[in-house]
Amino acid sequence: MITQKYINDLAYKIVGCAIEVHKHLGPGLLESVYELCLIEELKSAGLQVTSQVVVPIFYKEKNIGGSLKLDLLINNLIIVELKSVEIILPVFKAQLLSYLKLTNKPKGLLINFHCENIVHDGLVPLVTEEFSYLPRD
Repeated sequence: MITQKYINDLAYKIVGCAIEVHKHLGPGLLESVYELCLIEELKSAGLQVTSQVVVPIFYKEKNIGGSLKLDLLINNLIIVELKSVEIILPVFKAQLLSYLKLTNKPKGLLINFHCENIVHDGLVPLVTEEFSYLPRD
């Protein structure tokens, strides 16, 4: 059964993989390099990873065309949006929130590799109402 604890434990594991990639590569590379390396690290940790997932746009239950593309979907539960930028702008959080709402996923992680410390400077976790509906344990 999927619980808030399960989702949070999964997110913790994902962040650990991101820290491992950052430890080996450091800041300053292209987002695409971090993405490839993080995919490898996540798969090595036994997680299911889907990359560059197309998210169709529905309005009133109708696909109105157009689509967005999210970076990573982990275990079909957590969306990971990657960045390699000097400053995390509000638009990046809005981007992740859009993906979360359009896919009805409970949690997303915005991870910026262009920082000294991912946990302190490069991580923005977001949860949705879907998360609040899940049992805690």
